[in-house]
Amino acid sequence: MNRLLKLTLALGLALAPLPAAAQTLQQNNEAMLSEMQRVRGLSASEMARIREIFAGSSRIGQGNPAVTRHPMTPEEAAARQGGTVDSVRRAYRNARFERICGHPYEVPLYNPETERPEDARVCAFMFEYPNVPLAYPVTWVTAREAALLCWAEGARMGDAHEWEGAAAGQLLPPDYQFQLGSQQAMRAWHNAHYASQSNVYSIGTWRSGVCATGSFKTPGCNGGSFSGCGSNTYPAGSFPQCHSPLGVYDIDGNAAEHMNLPLNESQMASRGSRELGVTEMKGSWFIWDTVRAHEHWARWRAPFWHGSRVLDVGSHSNYHLGFRCFRDIR
Repeated sequence: MNRLLKLTLALGLALAPLPAAAQTLQQNNEAMLSEMQRVRGLSASEMARIREIFAGSSRIGQGNPAVTRHPMTPEEAAARQGGTVDSVRRAYRNARFERICGHPYEVPLYNPETERPEDARVCAFMFEYPNVPLAYPVTWVTAREAALLCWAEGARMGDAHEWEGAAAGQLLPPDYQFQLGSQQAMRAWHNAHYASQSNVYSIGTWRSGVCATGSFKTPGCNGGSFSGCGSNTYPAGSFPQCHSPLGVYDIDGNAAEHMNLPLNESQMASRGSRELGVTEMKGSWFIWDTVRAHEHWARWRAPFWHGSRVLDVGSHSNYHLGFRCFRDIR
């Protein structure tokens, strides 16, 4: 028994499981993409476009396998829900929503006060990309790559108000105050306008332990380097109570998420634009029960952190930032 193991046992510490040494980022990605095609039924042409985007990056994936230590395996997550990985995936499918959205693991966004699910004109991915229940979220993805990956399968990045509606459980009309002229001024107006809802999260009132927010940062994580910071996320859907009233999971916790913030009407993804606006980072992340880095209630808009145009080649990526796609259906 080596000295490190003896010391660990003496102190009563648990050793985090190491990933298989043979698994490289590229091998992990190929396994994930093959699973994504099998579970979600994507076509060969869609997968070819998706693989091309992954091949253009040296970091995009489910975390750097050299340092990432996921706190839960897919099998452990399934067992917590009383099933196997396959049975839990079957349980997450919703035939009514599939008829509306046209694809598995997507949910309609609408206003329950005035509409039915069948009235929806947009659907959201139930889970963070790759939108496969019990798969780890994709991280180290730039906003540009996120937009391209959504487009690759006929979906798109969501506008800020759509993400907020998915989180709050009520999709409201766009409320961008374009006449204010800047992201900062628009943000200040928006957050003041919704200040009375500052205690509303996807799960209602915030409760620790309900969402995928109890993980840990890599020891020595130095602010965000690929070599030093693991994407220590949970399998998507590991916490079955962590969903919004519209059925969108992990919008709190797990990975934070890229979103499009339009600065004028011509940049609205929800109006069919491919020009897009500036980056907006949404939601909390996998360590939120111990590190509350900022506000993140359902309709909160963030400062212009690491800001850029969504489609800039140098748009931001990091170890706890992912995305989900939205899809127009009418």
